[in-house]
Amino acid sequence: MRDTHVKSSSLEAERDKRRRARALRPAQKAQAASETTAQASGTNRRILLVDLNNCATFPTMSIGIIISALREHGHQVRLLCPLAYDVPATERERNETFKDEIARRARLSSSPTLKAIRDTAFRVRTWKSERAHPVVIREVEREIQSKPDVILLSAYLMHFNSVKKVAALAKAAGIPVLLGGPMFNLPDTANAWREIDGINAVVGAETDLTISQMVDDVIEGRDLLRHPGVMLPDGTKSKTAPPFRNLDATPLADYTDFPWDRYPQRIIPMMTGRGCQWDKCLFCSDVVSAAARTFRTKSIETVLLEMQELSRRHETRNFIFLDLKLNSYPGMLRGIAENIGDYVKGAEWIGTVHVDLREDNGLSREDLFAAVRGGMRRISFGFESGSQPLLDRMKKGSNVERNAQFIRDAHDAGLSVRCSMFRGFPGETAEDMAATVAFLREHEPYLDRIRFVDFKLSTDTPIYDAVMNKQATDHDVIHSDLDFRRARAGFSDPAHRDRTYRQEVAKASAIVHQINKRQLRNSARQFDGMM
Repeated sequence: MRDTHVKSSSLEAERDKRRRARALRPAQKAQAASETTAQASGTNRRILLVDLNNCATFPTMSIGIIISALREHGHQVRLLCPLAYDVPATERERNETFKDEIARRARLSSSPTLKAIRDTAFRVRTWKSERAHPVVIREVEREIQSKPDVILLSAYLMHFNSVKKVAALAKAAGIPVLLGGPMFNLPDTANAWREIDGINAVVGAETDLTISQMVDDVIEGRDLLRHPGVMLPDGTKSKTAPPFRNLDATPLADYTDFPWDRYPQRIIPMMTGRGCQWDKCLFCSDVVSAAARTFRTKSIETVLLEMQELSRRHETRNFIFLDLKLNSYPGMLRGIAENIGDYVKGAEWIGTVHVDLREDNGLSREDLFAAVRGGMRRISFGFESGSQPLLDRMKKGSNVERNAQFIRDAHDAGLSVRCSMFRGFPGETAEDMAATVAFLREHEPYLDRIRFVDFKLSTDTPIYDAVMNKQATDHDVIHSDLDFRRARAGFSDPAHRDRTYRQEVAKASAIVHQINKRQLRNSARQFDGMM
């Protein structure tokens, strides 16, 4: 019996080895090619990578990929993560108190009487969230003393002041700086950032396989415009970077440098694909960002093997999928659920989906029960509104009845259900908001969390173009305060000042508070505050 067991284990191990070799072959070829290039050029750069995205709950996936890509080329990488120095991190969601409800009511209010107070509070919040933290600047100064060859800055659009200070320190030390971020592929936004003194280039591209060459080029003073998606300080730019297609060739993210001891749970961020299969919502700024233009996917086997390896490295079985829409390819959701037990026993995971109108969107009742059996514990989706006419005007690609069925099915399957919604879409009426209130009341028992925010008009989205061209609604929507630095614009809709509309918003907020002050389902507690 023992010999039979040994033979069986040996055969299974050999099968696992062959599966891994087959699934990771594209990435291995890319890595071999990059190592050959690095050996030929004799490069071994010392790189300081500053991750300004101070996430409280898990590592930054894009940074992990960049670190891996650079180390594959033999470079030395130092990661500066503010959380490692106890800089207060962004907390997305928590059990609400009545204070949170009052704050949300104030943010969502469109009362003309409260406008001045609300605008002042918004400016104060913006100032506080966008100021450069002194600890981050102090640690950058300390790292600069070791004379890195280049500084890579990863920034979101609230980090302008931090980037200015870091770039000034780098310039004083004679160190080149490359600035990258998800929205820098937007020309107007890149243009608003490229004048920061000390920045050598603003990069709006997926650099999975090219970052090492870009580093060599900026250090050696070569022309960066040979790389697509680059804008120089003088405003000259290269061609638009095309979407990166071969996702199986993406280096496996290296999260070893992140402060795992600071995270409340050990959660590994993953992504099976980039972009969104639907790609038509008028308001979505995600799909115009550098990494989300058009939908592309990894193979199921590559994803499973990545989960297996990252679980081994970081000694955890918890995963968060950061895909815009985990069911863009329904087979991926099913493939993970059906097979993850063979790769990571006891794996638990969460993800975001789109409850779209495809005949097979991967979210049937059977699919959701299977997902729970395969370790899924929480599911999130963009609910946006309970008004079908408004969903149609948004081109959301969903309907109220299917959203309702999904919520009940997901809850029955044992999932913690989270959704997001907003108030203030151009053309939204009191009737639309009343329909949302009715929907929330009916489904309150089945929802664990709702993120209810004020609608932001993001530049380069279809609804932005419609507002700018006065085509958004059948009444005047007035745009104001174009802010390309933050990739957004102000606007006002007279329908949102209507008293009845404001009363319905207050009713919706009260229901959201009743939901958000509850504890999550026990099975999803380790994922509280995420998505």
